[in-house]
Amino acid sequence: MTFMVLGFDHPAPEGPGRRQSCRHSHLQLGESLHRQRRWLYAAALLNDSGEPIGSVIICEFDSQEQLENEWLSREPYVLNRVWQKVEIFPIRPAPFLT
Repeated sequence: MTFMVLGFDHPAPEGPGRRQSCRHSHLQLGESLHRQRRWLYAAALLNDSGEPIGSVIICEFDSQEQLENEWLSREPYVLNRVWQKVEIFPIRPAPFLT
């Protein structure tokens, strides 16, 4: 099942410092999940000044429970309170993308 996960950062002054402090760990986990074909696409959400204010990840898991147990439970941006809010949506990719 394909999901879109939106993570919205805590605002400044806490958010940017938290993001920077664990960005490397977040990217390492993302790379590992990408190699496992779990993360299909990931990007930073930007404000009008081009600064990161969140993340969007398109991912593939059998269920939302699996997504939460195998990824979000160990996600550095969750564990280090970078993301203030996380929204998870099941999505259906366009037929020409599958």
